[in-house]
Amino acid sequence: MVDDDTWSGALHRLWQAASRAEEVAALADDVYAPLLATPGVHLVVGTRWDEAVTLRYMKALGADGDGPVIVATARPMPGAAVREPDGEPVVTQASADELDDAAWPEAEFLRQSPGASVVGCTFRLDRRGWAGLSVAVDASADTEVVARRVAQAVDVIVACHTGILQRGREARRGADDALLAEASLQMDSSLDIEDTLRRVARIAVPAVADGCLVHLLRKDGPEFVAATHVAVQQQRALEEAGRDDPWLAALLAQRDDGDQALFLSGAALEGSPFAGPGPAGGGRHPTVVSVSTLHARGRVVGSITFVYQRPENRLPDSAFLDSLATRAALAIDNALLYELRRHAVLSLQEHLLPSRLPAAAGWDLSASYEVGDPMLDVGGDFYDAVPRPDGSIALLIGDVCGRGAEAAALTGLARHTLRTLLEEGTDPGTALSRLNRALRQEGASRFLTAVVVTMAPRADGTVLLTTCSAGHPRPLVLRADGSIGEVVSGGLLLGILDDVSYESHEDFLAPGDTLVLFTDGLTESREADGTCFESVLPGRLSDLRGSDAAQVAESLARQARAFRASGQDDIALLVARWNGIMPSDGLLPLETLLEQAALR
Repeated sequence: MVDDDTWSGALHRLWQAASRAEEVAALADDVYAPLLATPGVHLVVGTRWDEAVTLRYMKALGADGDGPVIVATARPMPGAAVREPDGEPVVTQASADELDDAAWPEAEFLRQSPGASVVGCTFRLDRRGWAGLSVAVDASADTEVVARRVAQAVDVIVACHTGILQRGREARRGADDALLAEASLQMDSSLDIEDTLRRVARIAVPAVADGCLVHLLRKDGPEFVAATHVAVQQQRALEEAGRDDPWLAALLAQRDDGDQALFLSGAALEGSPFAGPGPAGGGRHPTVVSVSTLHARGRVVGSITFVYQRPENRLPDSAFLDSLATRAALAIDNALLYELRRHAVLSLQEHLLPSRLPAAAGWDLSASYEVGDPMLDVGGDFYDAVPRPDGSIALLIGDVCGRGAEAAALTGLARHTLRTLLEEGTDPGTALSRLNRALRQEGASRFLTAVVVTMAPRADGTVLLTTCSAGHPRPLVLRADGSIGEVVSGGLLLGILDDVSYESHEDFLAPGDTLVLFTDGLTESREADGTCFESVLPGRLSDLRGSDAAQVAESLARQARAFRASGQDDIALLVARWNGIMPSDGLLPLETLLEQAALR
């Protein structure tokens, strides 16, 4: 017998079990035993129903101590809808013989006690289902006490289920937060638009959905970019749906900036590639599709379509999808902005450099330019090759301190000033002095380095080099035999003092020799241990003996880039190889050089 004090202890133990339980079914023993020990109680039956009024589970246990009878086969019972509670638990009392079998599957057990009456309570667990707890009592039972104890047990069961759901939501929220954080890291790690979109699809499957489609909004409408599915055999069908399906294209075209995640299922998917057999059809669970608009900074950039074939309780909520879509949209928008900026910078950089180098008999000229700044500010490196009236060619290369718009403006000023002066026949030292004067008159706040070399072929097949430098790295000469020489030069940086003069130094090239001019981005590329490329440059250049100018320029730039573990400066190279092919008078005809200049 269980008196009130004993029942209070049993109820306390039930609360303790409820605080630890991971599912409501685990409370059965702590609920059934004390109820069966209540005077007059012969049988306890528990039932579990889903939202479609289908009996999912039934357990009956009698006071005789025999093992419980468990019915776990799903049984649709529409007649039981009359018992479904709307809100608070509902307690009923009736004779076991009067129970309607269409509404009471428990009746077959409750009638086992002849003349018994029934005290039952139905209660809602969540929006997806409800449950019942019924006891069979004889005439000796105090039905009010029994009803009160059943109601108290139900309160514990409901509280237990609520706690389980809450803990599940908290665990799900923690997992969602972790997924969102990882998604942000993955998506932000690339500034390539299509790679970012593919990362979105890969992150979402299977953590969020069974399939994912990503579209980018273009001027002509949604453009399919990426798709993935947990089932390899459905991957291709999903890609085809994303690329060509008119139903999906029409749906995506209707989405706008203010839309939240849209969920579609059942009849709403009729006519879609997701209805019945297809990229997401034919699964155990009904197919559900959600569409999230990707909008960033007040404009739509694309959409994510998720395909689900999983239980409803494993579907993500709208808030999570909206958060994921917002992060994806920002990552995509950043990639778009980066791409626009990259094109703008490259276009501006292109206009700061010569479109082509002149062709001249006897010379093999080439150049290379590597952008080193990941933020893509315009660099200050420049170079040019200028035919001169006396038949010589002037090479110039320089580097403005810093990056950005101001550096770009000085780059354009320096290159065009030197080019104009050298085309007119001005000697290198005077050209550098006049550029320095122009910088000082402009009030330039940045300094720059530069070196100018004029190359004049001579009748004996050699070339006279006349070099002037304004604080720039010394050019190197790769001799035909593989030895490396340094062109002596030196002078003050440009833009520092008002009156500066620059001395000229002479050297010679023989047939097969190669002159290499470069900016400090080449020599200051560093390995992880701090070693500069400058220390290995002579050996790397010597290994290129016999290479043409383009091979030398491209190889040195590529090697410096591979060598670099730190350093973000641009790399500019200007290479001139003297092949020794000369016109009959030893100099290039003036009219030929002028014609070449006009072609530029």
